[in-house]
Amino acid sequence: MNDLFILPLPIACIAWTVTHEEIFSEPRNYCIHQSKTAKKLIGRKFFYLFTCEYCFSHYVTLVFVWIADYHLLFPDWRGYVIGGFALVWITNVYMSLFGWIRVGMKREKIEADMEALQWKATQKPVVAE
Repeated sequence: MNDLFILPLPIACIAWTVTHEEIFSEPRNYCIHQSKTAKKLIGRKFFYLFTCEYCFSHYVTLVFVWIADYHLLFPDWRGYVIGGFALVWITNVYMSLFGWIRVGMKREKIEADMEALQWKATQKPVVAE
């Protein structure tokens, strides 16, 4: 049962990094463009999955279910299905929490930067005599 809360950590890390972080911005921008302009529906949907952390987390989860041979409640295919969706759910809870924390951190940084600018504007320059 602990695996249900541990496996989503690397899944969330991979899904978030690919869909949000700067290191993947060029491929992500290409995928965004293709998801809007590809001629065929299947092409648009294929490229979209690399831009949405929720969608992408399903595919990353499939890989982790296969690598870890993870199943939940049942030892057969039903356990893989249930385990996969449970991992996706926990993964997305983790990513939501991470996103919420990052927004709070960004807000605090912006507020601190604004306070620093306001403080700097109120300071009088020192003139050497």
